[in-house]
Amino acid sequence: MIPPPPVVWPGLDGNGVGCREKIKMLNDNYAEAVDVLRDIFDDAILMGVEEQAARDILAGIVQGLVSPKRAAS
Repeated sequence: MIPPPPVVWPGLDGNGVGCREKIKMLNDNYAEAVDVLRDIFDDAILMGVEEQAARDILAGIVQGLVSPKRAAS
């Protein structure tokens, strides 16, 4: 089961992100990511990809993400 988005999105200062618009955008992005990942996963399984391999491949996407702050420097 996929967990819901976090109740608090942690900020750099240790406090939660407080701006309602930012929280709304983060929650919307979370829901969109869940939908896309679910579609990719379901398609992979239905096309014969081994389940753990599909999970590992999707996790690899997240592990490979580069921070936009690091990429800009």
